[in-house]
Amino acid sequence: MGRYVVGVDFGTLSGRAVVVGVADGTERGSAVHAYRHGVLTDRLPDGPALPPDWALQDPADHREVLRTAVPAAVRAAGVDPADVIGIGLDATSCTMLPTLADGTPLAELPELRDRPHAWPKLWKHHAAQRQADRINVLAAERAEPWLARYGGRVSAEWQLAKALEVLEDDPAVFRRAERWIETADWLVWQLCGRETRNVSAAGFKGLRQDSAYPSAGFLAALHPELPDLLPKVDGPLVALGTRAGGLTAEAARWTGLPAGVAVAAGTIDAHVTAAAARSVEPGRMLAVLGTSTCLIMNSDTCHEVPGVCGVVAGGVTARGWGYEAGQSGVGDIFAWYVERALPASHADEARRRGISPYELLDALAADQPVGGHGLLALDWHSGNRSVLMDHELSGVLVGLTLATRPEEIWRALLEATAFGARTVVEAFTAAGVPVHELTAAGGLTANQLLLRIYADVLRRPLHVLDTDHPAALGAAIHAAVAAGAYPDVETASAAMGAPHRETWHPDPARAAAYDDLYAEYRALHDHFGLGGTDVLHRLRALRNRARHPADPTGRLRPMSW
Repeated sequence: MGRYVVGVDFGTLSGRAVVVGVADGTERGSAVHAYRHGVLTDRLPDGPALPPDWALQDPADHREVLRTAVPAAVRAAGVDPADVIGIGLDATSCTMLPTLADGTPLAELPELRDRPHAWPKLWKHHAAQRQADRINVLAAERAEPWLARYGGRVSAEWQLAKALEVLEDDPAVFRRAERWIETADWLVWQLCGRETRNVSAAGFKGLRQDSAYPSAGFLAALHPELPDLLPKVDGPLVALGTRAGGLTAEAARWTGLPAGVAVAAGTIDAHVTAAAARSVEPGRMLAVLGTSTCLIMNSDTCHEVPGVCGVVAGGVTARGWGYEAGQSGVGDIFAWYVERALPASHADEARRRGISPYELLDALAADQPVGGHGLLALDWHSGNRSVLMDHELSGVLVGLTLATRPEEIWRALLEATAFGARTVVEAFTAAGVPVHELTAAGGLTANQLLLRIYADVLRRPLHVLDTDHPAALGAAIHAAVAAGAYPDVETASAAMGAPHRETWHPDPARAAAYDDLYAEYRALHDHFGLGGTDVLHRLRALRNRARHPADPTGRLRPMSW
């Protein structure tokens, strides 16, 4: 047990690698590599402009993490690479890329380099909402049995909506693609030279239930060519913690690790974090607070939870039913406010104090009484993932007066994300999936005001994970299982998972005040999200028509390439 494993986490803006001890999960070294192209939302590198709601990535940026962050982490750890027995990785999901049969991304073919649909679509690519709407209507009309496993609605972020978008907008790219594959699975393919599909992504994002994807008949009813997707997504399915293969000689040169070491099956970033948080037992919910938020749980039984992102057999660990819900925008909302809406006077004040604008806003907002700002926000700046599953919704802020201060808006935004999390927890509880313990992980756990608000709003203790790289640690735990050091993820999680850094307990007075504010949030939530008005959808259509006058519908027409 005096050996090591490497975990690599491919996030939205960067990739990070950690080297940890197999015996107890102690981190020995780490390294982070920022993607050179980040997220492509405005235009392709040296290519055409992108329409609204697009988010793409460059697969070369992901490969570069393997070449730089992994060897750098091993050097930082000061360990002999020969003592590394396995490597595991995770990635954001659903991040899909079309490739040739040998795994070559279509975006790297010179003749397709300037075709946006040939590039990997990041999880927060939301331009496929119209396709998702049609999928949902047809699935409901046909009473497709898998639909209830996804809370009754399929997301625009997932595999089928994105594939249908490509087929309708650029059919030549759809036809050229021989594989449609999640980034995590593609990266495992790069490491071990063998194509695999992890059960978690296939179930949660690919709609694979009861050993089958949606039928060819259903797909054909959406588009005559869509059944051609099925052989493109078919591949050897592997359970989480399984050995996908051994590190190839080429990948060994990239990473500096010995050829042949175990490569674990890929998985979803938030799901693998459950192992790092020791939250794989039933009733333990993990909230991964970052750019977006994912809420992950395991259960012994399968329940249909309205608005959930999915319930999948073996979706979090090989045993049990995994559940996922989430919020499309959390850290993204906070970053938007600081970068695009914060007054210059506050930015100047932060510089004078030698602190970040985030720290200044927290300090100014911390002592405000609950409800004292008179504001209420809906956390839909990036659409709503759970429980409404509608990415054409947008953010709302009510209660503004001429006396409203920037830090009051800031606090209202923090509270809105906590209210969004409470709607998810209540949906689980109402569906018979009780939440007995809640643990938070991710970059936003550095914000103590946010943690205090979450504990008060959710009315339950909030444990905080004590690790800087929770997803990478979880990937390393999976690597240890794949290498044979532990029999399963549950056992490895108990031995290698991180401890709690702290626990935030709700304050009874603040929690009671938040109950009143949350009731108003739910009224606003239901009005704008459940049919009280469709003004948010109309505003988006007006925006699109203004930006694209040739499209009188406000729903962008398919692009011609």
